[in-house]
Amino acid sequence: EDAARCSGFYFYFEGELQCFCSPACLGSPGWREPLDCVRASELCNQNSQCSSRYRIMRQCLSGGDKERNAMLASKECQGALEVLQDSPLYDCRCKRGMKKELQCLQNYWSIHMGLTEGEEFYETSPYEPIHFSEEFRHASIISGNAFLPCSEAGKPCNPCLDAAKACNLNETCKRLRSAYNSICSKALRQFFERVPWELSYPLLFCSCPDQACAERRRRTIVPSCSHQERHKASCLELRRTCHSDALCRSRLADFHTNCQMTPHTVTSCPRDNYHGCLMSYVGLIGSDATPNYSDSSPSNITISLWCSCRGTGHEEHKCEAFHRDFTHNTCLKNAIQSFGYGSEGGTLLVTEPPSTFLPPAQPPVIAKPAPSLHGNAIKPMDSACVFSTCANLQVSLHIVVFMVSA
Repeated sequence: EDAARCSGFYFYFEGELQCFCSPACLGSPGWREPLDCVRASELCNQNSQCSSRYRIMRQCLSGGDKERNAMLASKECQGALEVLQDSPLYDCRCKRGMKKELQCLQNYWSIHMGLTEGEEFYETSPYEPIHFSEEFRHASIISGNAFLPCSEAGKPCNPCLDAAKACNLNETCKRLRSAYNSICSKALRQFFERVPWELSYPLLFCSCPDQACAERRRRTIVPSCSHQERHKASCLELRRTCHSDALCRSRLADFHTNCQMTPHTVTSCPRDNYHGCLMSYVGLIGSDATPNYSDSSPSNITISLWCSCRGTGHEEHKCEAFHRDFTHNTCLKNAIQSFGYGSEGGTLLVTEPPSTFLPPAQPPVIAKPAPSLHGNAIKPMDSACVFSTCANLQVSLHIVVFMVSA
């Protein structure tokens, strides 16, 4: 009887025959609880129809842009994609910092790259939705209140220096911060993924009353290594470079999903979830699309990528829209200010007009408690160079691996 009602894929789970139903067997267009994409791939491989189409789809996405677009237009690839849209892979998502994050993201894009290639300038995040944390809100208020009054009477107020001192009092924070100050991208990602945000976020989002404090904040990510290059590439070229890496592409899509400027909200963030925007922003640090403060102004926060739109010709308007997603992003500015001053303090910035290109609609928020993330730290022996920009650091990274595992 159950089999008669199911028009999806069968697979074995914990010794029992299960069915992943297609949308048709749900009775009405509805939402299916997403699996993580590593598990979804395993389930697909248990079904001969799904696994054969999955192999075809991976072949369709191989090669350069021109070859890939031609392959995706073929009947065989379109047929495989149609079948896979009824598989567990279609609705799968990934957890930030999970053990097999890169594998999970590669599985996600093996389906969704075929659905969006060349059609959407902005892509939906492959990560599970971020649920606003009351703990985060209260911590940001405490953080802001702690830094606003100067710690010592008569001395200049420098919340960023106070944050650095707090980090140095924590052994893990101090050790990993010393590592990324000398090694760069790999260690920088390790720092933000391993150190509790209660210690790392005040270093990055501290409120600044003067230029000296703002300059310390700007140098938090060691921009000479992680952000600046001798040559400023086109922002569209930087975007293409980022899209060639599954992890960078995913973090960029996550940023556009959670930091898109949204009207009729207090912070200009989707559902006023500035926590989600800050998490997505931090996720980009250490990638080919690493953002940072563009100057040392304490009063006018401007975030940018290390790129320009000069010489982009007929694509200049598209390039400028992408660039403005960082430089004129009111959601991001308000999120930083809300954290620095505490979410109940400070004056929110003036709302910017939305970009010409808008991100896709946010997927529905799961009305269930967010699962806890266990064992999600990057392991010392993980691939030393996930992002292409750190390819020349492989020898040096052995040093930081030793430091981290020591």
